[in-house]
Amino acid sequence: MHRLIKSMAAIAVLGGGAAIGGSVAMASTPISGSVQVWATIPNNGNSGTFPVLLTGAVGDYGNALNANASGQVVKGQKDGYKLFVLKHGSILLNGKNLNAALNNPNTPPTTQNNTTCSATFVVTEPVPVVKGTKAYAGITGSITVTVSFAELGPKNKNGSCNESNNAKPVSTYGSVTGTGSVSYG
Repeated sequence: MHRLIKSMAAIAVLGGGAAIGGSVAMASTPISGSVQVWATIPNNGNSGTFPVLLTGAVGDYGNALNANASGQVVKGQKDGYKLFVLKHGSILLNGKNLNAALNNPNTPPTTQNNTTCSATFVVTEPVPVVKGTKAYAGITGSITVTVSFAELGPKNKNGSCNESNNAKPVSTYGSVTGTGSVSYG
């Protein structure tokens, strides 16, 4: 169960990523303040992209994609950078520490029940804002991101939990939330 839920968490977050964005900055006055990040990870977990919503001092919506340190979109889990392609520009985040925490094989599930084959996995890490484009050019800051997963795993015929790497979960839920401060404009 432990191995299965951590694999799902790593695939979903690294495939889709944690998220941040901003609102249109038309004024010449810099914008700064608190920002909140909201995303629900699709059940397939490995889609490579999922929608995100941002509220607070910035507000925008779009998709989170895997990227390299230059902000180029890449396939797979690669470097841990995330590019958020939003309606009014893009923002690049350095998710290396978040990825390391999600992939740490020594971190147990947050909760686990071997009778019901259910488990949760929650990781929280700061994620630095690297750079932005268009309305978000010059953006700086950091978001503390929390990735939460819940899973109900399958059972073997004898009633024990099927913890094999090939076992497909019965049901999963994943979310990404965050809060922090940014400045841009």
